[in-house]
Amino acid sequence: MKPLKNWDNNTWLSSQKYINSFNQFILKQVKLNKNSRILDIGCGRGKILGNLSNKLRLSNKPIGLDIENHKDKSKKMIFKKIDALSFISKTKITFDLILIKQTIHLFKKKQVIKLLSLCKNKLNPNGKIIILSLDPNKNEIPTFSLMKKKLTISLNKDEKLFDLILKNQSKIIIKRYVYEVRILKTKYLQMIRNRYISTLLSISNKQIQNGIIEIKNDYGKFFKFKDRLICFIIKK
Repeated sequence: MKPLKNWDNNTWLSSQKYINSFNQFILKQVKLNKNSRILDIGCGRGKILGNLSNKLRLSNKPIGLDIENHKDKSKKMIFKKIDALSFISKTKITFDLILIKQTIHLFKKKQVIKLLSLCKNKLNPNGKIIILSLDPNKNEIPTFSLMKKKLTISLNKDEKLFDLILKNQSKIIIKRYVYEVRILKTKYLQMIRNRYISTLLSISNKQIQNGIIEIKNDYGKFFKFKDRLICFIIKK
């Protein structure tokens, strides 16, 4: 798969409002303090971790893993350009929070089981793994017809992956995170051009342009929708 470079670049996911809201949600799920150690798998530019580090005044910088090394990544974290399985199998650090946000679907089924097993072994006694992904049953993301078709296929695969996670984890809690998005259509169209979501990576430039024309005709000046994530919380 081509690298996903723009999911947190000039989108609502990179806005200060979203980051604050998301971190409030995280802090309700796991008890963290200035001595906590945090790992983010698929951290992107690390803006979420950077904000959380400031809030908690962390003594130890959070560690962020990503296969894409962005130039504008947060300086509030320790970034490692490495795949998660390689890092976690070798590190001696243990964590109070391991965050896997909208990344789990990029792993194969066998890799997911191995990843979660390794992560559980790297948790401190009260540590938690928090997995977040698009809610397959209540998705409201604006799409054009081809994008919707591909996204539906992807979400159906995700649902099977979630079933696998539930079968292999005994101590698991399910929550949901919902963020209300209001965004200019022109800005959202630029996000589509930038292929902000993995579903768009396999779509050609011509298909993108046709999709943009479709959206221009079908939607008004603004988009208003709920970005809904399903959240799996796994204890040690």
